[in-house]
Amino acid sequence: MKHPEMHEICKKHMYRYVIVTMTNGAVYDGIVENVDDDNLYLAVPLGGMDQEQMRAFLPYGYPSPFYGYPYPGYIYGRRRFARQVLPLAGLLALSLLPYY
Repeated sequence: MKHPEMHEICKKHMYRYVIVTMTNGAVYDGIVENVDDDNLYLAVPLGGMDQEQMRAFLPYGYPSPFYGYPYPGYIYGRRRFARQVLPLAGLLALSLLPYY
């Protein structure tokens, strides 16, 4: 698909949960956060190992005034999404996914 066509498709799907297939075979799912002339910006949900690694720094149940007291285990600024920047020239397909 041509670059201007893919830009328009991405603009129409702003703030929606999509699955993106790249020309090299890579597949990403996330929320379309922004689109500029060259790139697509996805908010990709973190899962599995990423959340476990973040939790390892402060195990739940360990109260500390430095880490969100009085809520043990809460870490300031903990992100549930990571930004993924994808080149529009490398996009093969984009399709909607339902929220669960």
